[in-house]
Amino acid sequence: MNSQKMRKLLEERLTGADWSFLFDREKDTLRVEHQETKKGVTISLPGLIAKWEEKKEAALDEMVYYIKEALRVMNDEQQVTGKEKRIYPVIRSTSFPDKSNEDVPLIYDEHTAETRIYYALDLGNTYRLLDEKLIRKEDLDLSAVREMAKFNLRSLPISHKKDTVAGNDFYFVNQNDGYDASRILNEAFLQDFASSVSGTMAVAVPHQDVLILADIQNETGYDILAQMTMSFFASGRVPITALSFLYENGELEPIFILGKNRSKGRD
Repeated sequence: MNSQKMRKLLEERLTGADWSFLFDREKDTLRVEHQETKKGVTISLPGLIAKWEEKKEAALDEMVYYIKEALRVMNDEQQVTGKEKRIYPVIRSTSFPDKSNEDVPLIYDEHTAETRIYYALDLGNTYRLLDEKLIRKEDLDLSAVREMAKFNLRSLPISHKKDTVAGNDFYFVNQNDGYDASRILNEAFLQDFASSVSGTMAVAVPHQDVLILADIQNETGYDILAQMTMSFFASGRVPITALSFLYENGELEPIFILGKNRSKGRD
């Protein structure tokens, strides 16, 4: 499978609607947008191909569904007032756009050197990122929106699966609700987990649909975590960062793992 073939498959699946397709050969992306409003989504083809290699047609079905839902939401008028309990924070990379496709600044806060916190209105099968236009239109209190988002996040259930490799324990949070990576913002959860580890605590958010927590017991554990995070990062629908973080004294600090060596970054 290559980008040209994947592009063709997507266009065939989406033919018949009022959408146009823009292929960026340099960035290896396909943009699907409404012909009149020009609102749309941009798909990273290498990321989709990686998922296709693993899940075949199921990966393509998932992406087509995501595109259709996202375009439907973008072209409908949305209102936040009265839906405050459906606002959640979402983690994105620092390279993620800071403006909407209409060039309206998105609402976000800095998080680490690798990540930012955006805010989204949950719409069931997808969500809309909040922007300054929507905030002004409804005269919303931005600080109240942030607090509500954090409160709503803490109300989400958290369960995880455990895997032990070479004496190191790895835990995977994967609720499939779109906010798995966001749970890295649940400070009470991180502190509770930190109190249970016997080694060094590390966390990773390779893409939006997983949060990895690790109890590192030896140097091999760092290498395993790095390989694991890179694999998830390459296959995620919305990649965030291939770097992992140490969690110490309530702070997240990026770690760079090269072979058997590791070094700390700075937020």
